[in-house]
Amino acid sequence: MLNKLITRRLPSLRSRLLLAAAVWLITITLAAGYLVPNFIKRYLIDQEQQQLALYVDELTARVEFGADGRVSLPEKLSNPRFRSPYSGLYWTIQVNGQQFRSRSLWDARIAGNEENGYTGPKQQSLLLVQRTILLPESDAPVTLMVASDQAKLNATLQQLTQGLWLILLTMAAGILVLIWLQISWSLLPLRTLRQNLKHVRDGEARDLTGTYPIEVKPVIDDLNALLFHYQELLERARNHAGNLSHALKTPIAILTNEVANLTPADQQQLTPALTQLRQHIDYHLGRARMAGAANVLAARSAPAVRVDAIAMAMDKVYAERAVTLVNELDSELVVAVETRDLDEMVGNLIENSYKWASHLIRVHQTAGNAHTVSITIEDDGPGMDDEDYHTVLQRGIRLDETTPGSGLGLSIVNELAHSYRGSLTLDRSALGGIKAVLVLPRPRTES
Repeated sequence: MLNKLITRRLPSLRSRLLLAAAVWLITITLAAGYLVPNFIKRYLIDQEQQQLALYVDELTARVEFGADGRVSLPEKLSNPRFRSPYSGLYWTIQVNGQQFRSRSLWDARIAGNEENGYTGPKQQSLLLVQRTILLPESDAPVTLMVASDQAKLNATLQQLTQGLWLILLTMAAGILVLIWLQISWSLLPLRTLRQNLKHVRDGEARDLTGTYPIEVKPVIDDLNALLFHYQELLERARNHAGNLSHALKTPIAILTNEVANLTPADQQQLTPALTQLRQHIDYHLGRARMAGAANVLAARSAPAVRVDAIAMAMDKVYAERAVTLVNELDSELVVAVETRDLDEMVGNLIENSYKWASHLIRVHQTAGNAHTVSITIEDDGPGMDDEDYHTVLQRGIRLDETTPGSGLGLSIVNELAHSYRGSLTLDRSALGGIKAVLVLPRPRTES
């Protein structure tokens, strides 16, 4: 479960690139959506203020003091909105505490200040431009104010903002789709590489084929060279091990026969050295066989089938012991181990069980994880002391010298399991004998 969670959290190149592009697009879109409407608003307000300043100029040119000392406006302003009640365009003139206003204000006044804003009739929010002047006819300052309703400006700004957001979101979505297509097209060679690796792992190919970009081509060439070298090296090692095995069998057999013809004293002196020689040869030949499969990526075997085949052979060899092996392995179970190596490991463990079991050997699988499987082989034999479970896995260690064998089987199984990144552990079985738990890797699956 933990491995699945970790695998799900691992981001792919596609997701990383898309995430980076999405973050930048969102940042740019939000910045544009915030800054552009503010620029437009500032521009519209400046334009409106310039127009109001023109009305102030016109009002300044036409305001007069009458003979009675009162302010008057002999000529009407050019824009007819100043004469239409609540039109949204207003002017006022303040002098000596008196206020004169346009007809458009009707019976209302312009209220407020620069800090809190100005309001007009019907609580209209106003944009105001004012100017204080001195007329030749009076020493009192005259304050001229021209204001306009901001409702139309805000409505225009809202329409522009909505249209801008629609354009920005559409453009961001389109760009994101184009980036996704670009990333997919750019990563297509890696998908091809993944498929080729799967073919190599499944044993359908021995090297990586296809056309790759110039940035990836050197890596592909090096991988192909490495695969070829590794396959040749493993095959050569297996051939050397086989040749050496055949070359040494005959001399050892001759020496064994000659020692048998010697006197008991000489036999007692030479037999241990000859036995030790045979053990060393068996051990190192076993290590050589451990080099791995010729096509290591494609290695896979069905343990249930191999256990049945090994049990059939052992039933003939140990027929007088009347031992029954129960194979409970799932027939669909597959491990990423070469068949000969699996036979070496499982065969050694089953043979040990046949040697020591009273009546029953049980082979079954226990709960592993997404990457490994545990194959358990246990018997109802006499077992061993708890402190011997680890010792017996060491090379050349035999707890019972009366039983035929070199003491190398379990150590070879242990090292062979480690070569596949697995493990071998021994414990007491519920049947009374030894329980051997062999942990092996599952074949890799495409995620």
